[in-house]
Amino acid sequence: KKKARESCSLPEPSWEERLANAVTPLWRLPYQEQLQVKYESQRKILQTLASRLEELGIGAQKPGGLCCPLQPVVPSPTINGYRNKSTFSVNRGPDGNPKTVGLYVGTGRERNIVCVKANHMQNIPSKHNQVAQCYEEFICRSPLDSCILFHEGGHWRELVVRTTSGGHTMAIITFHPQQLGQEALATQKALLKEFFTCGPGAVCALTSLYFQESTMTRCSHEQSPYQLLHGAPHIFEELLGLKFRISPDAFFQVNTAGAEVLYQAVGELCQATGDTVLLDICCGTGTIGLSLAHRVSKVIGVEVVEKAIEDAEWNAAFNGISNCEFHSGKAEAVLPQLLASWEDARPLVAVVNPSRAGLHYRVVRAIRNCRSIRRLLYISCKPEGEAMRNFLELCCPPDPRKKLAGEPFAPVLAIPFDMFPHTVHCELVLLFTR
Repeated sequence: KKKARESCSLPEPSWEERLANAVTPLWRLPYQEQLQVKYESQRKILQTLASRLEELGIGAQKPGGLCCPLQPVVPSPTINGYRNKSTFSVNRGPDGNPKTVGLYVGTGRERNIVCVKANHMQNIPSKHNQVAQCYEEFICRSPLDSCILFHEGGHWRELVVRTTSGGHTMAIITFHPQQLGQEALATQKALLKEFFTCGPGAVCALTSLYFQESTMTRCSHEQSPYQLLHGAPHIFEELLGLKFRISPDAFFQVNTAGAEVLYQAVGELCQATGDTVLLDICCGTGTIGLSLAHRVSKVIGVEVVEKAIEDAEWNAAFNGISNCEFHSGKAEAVLPQLLASWEDARPLVAVVNPSRAGLHYRVVRAIRNCRSIRRLLYISCKPEGEAMRNFLELCCPPDPRKKLAGEPFAPVLAIPFDMFPHTVHCELVLLFTR
């Protein structure tokens, strides 16, 4: 590549272009072409699934070698600046400034990481960049170093910015305490609060300012509590006519307008009737279940993040929804208990929306072994990853050795939703029935 570049005398791409190419590789393409690229990638995933199912002796391939019909990619209503959550890192910039706040180009393995400001990124709203710029100004004034490698010391780390369509802005700053005592920590928190309320950072008009002391790359509220330095403890979003409360670490689809389209489609695919029970696995703040609650007799939500369950319960109460119950805990611990003794005669439809890690095997097993579940919607942001393992576990023949006694599912329809314009990613909804 380097020789080709030299022979053509092409200029080296700027750092801004390198970042855009890394994070939003489709940014140069017209939007309709982006959708076509994504359709082709989803088609290949379904072809792979069809081949894997054939190896297990299951089902016949559909036209095009697919495991089930694939609909066109549903476009995002918002194409630019759609992200309601951005995570900014602190590291050395192209100019060598170790307190640059931006996104990474390069990898840790190659030891060539450079932190580039994200002002030009098409998927990030200007408000997020404004908060990032103010945070950089604050840490550049601070005598404390940035924490680039934990063992080398330093303190200032990540910034997460969350915004809502109603104009609320939450900033969460991660700080490595190293050997600092409580008094020194209190001083830093006071300086941060002053900067964002009375100083240059006041221009951000933050609704909430949070601070988290963390000695790990990722840290939950239970491991190290989010400390509210200023403003309201939550921000609020409206979705499909409902109001949702969002905590610092609660999951919420990153594209709010796209989420509305996705959840409406999920409602249609559920084919729920007035006596249906909806099982919402990995329910986050309850957005899917609550948006469909008016169509069903009952919603049961399961979620590992305790704060998200608190939000879900508040959301249900605030919106006057009384037919929902939410369970906090790992799905693999909660779900088998819920379903093992299931004797409700009402039809049971499951919606699962796991992280990239997919569903735990015990969750799949509990779903398979519950005869009442005839219809399952699997929403995956990375269907070519661990979700593929789940698809095969759902569809494989009964296996007594793996305690998979239940009748297998079969994929019957796939619909991709473009929740992430300019990137290669899609949210794929796969409908399984049995």
